[in-house]
Amino acid sequence: MTATPAPTSRPGAGVTDQDGFDRLLARARGCRICEKYLPLGPRPVLRARRSARLLIVGQAPGTKVHESGIPWNDRSGDRLRRWLAMDRETFYDDRQVAIVPMGLCYPGRDANGGDRPPRPECAPEWHPKILSALDRVALILLVGGYAQAYYLGPRRDRTVTRTVARWREFLPRYLPTPHPSWRTTAWVRRNPWFETDLLPELRRRVDAALAS
Repeated sequence: MTATPAPTSRPGAGVTDQDGFDRLLARARGCRICEKYLPLGPRPVLRARRSARLLIVGQAPGTKVHESGIPWNDRSGDRLRRWLAMDRETFYDDRQVAIVPMGLCYPGRDANGGDRPPRPECAPEWHPKILSALDRVALILLVGGYAQAYYLGPRRDRTVTRTVARWREFLPRYLPTPHPSWRTTAWVRRNPWFETDLLPELRRRVDAALAS
């Protein structure tokens, strides 16, 4: 995984109202930049409004999310909501919570049967535009190694575990977590500090962001 720091330019800084932001999201949802690489075709999945206070940056949609068009509409999403202690209604309230994955479309399967990485064209094309318009965001949740590599760049550690273990260093802007797949169950048992130390602070900061 190549660490690519988030660009510092603000190509979406001219978006100053929700209508302009909706047009930006419509362009993102109509994106076909990597269509030839997508086995199920393009279906960008993201949700946001300019009023959002929490931004969740994950990896890329899986097949269930591709089918439904609803981000985190799978077991990984159920686990993520448990981590956040957040009900579905709040989670999918885009006035409060923005969801913009590193790859907007399902990337397909790799040779081992797992999902491929997010397409590399996607985040550089859309994240600077969208993030510069989400100027009310108080906390960015970096879910998994791809989001951490892009947003933390050289500040991240060699592994997701080591990066997440240093979570205090990235506050107050960012908070890294592992990806909440089924594999995380064993990871949490090996790293009990995640539940005893990180999750209570995550929930506190999410509640504070949404209340502000």
